[in-house]
Amino acid sequence: MPWLELALFMITVELLALYGLAFSGHFPAEFRNAELTDGTGAMLFWATLAAAVLAAIVAGCIALRVLSWPAIVIGGGAMMLAAPLLLRPFPDRFVNGLAGLATFAMSALGTAVLFWAAG
Repeated sequence: MPWLELALFMITVELLALYGLAFSGHFPAEFRNAELTDGTGAMLFWATLAAAVLAAIVAGCIALRVLSWPAIVIGGGAMMLAAPLLLRPFPDRFVNGLAGLATFAMSALGTAVLFWAAG
């Protein structure tokens, strides 16, 4: 069993789930902070989504190649279930702002790249 690959996959899924929860809190658009509604903020807002989607594609493709189905389902599912509990300790200012989105998306992309290098 490729333990390093499984761990990197699970970390990537966890970061993507945290990103998804933080990102979903910005809809509808009138609930977004002022920093995310102007030109640069809006561009960075959508750039974090692009980074998260890229991380999901990379992690998904590598996982299908190097991990078994049970490992993908159990490991990924456990991380998705844990995401709401792990998001609670973060301050609202972090989660509702650009810092949280950028941190979760870029961390997910970084671990996806490590997963790709390990796989």
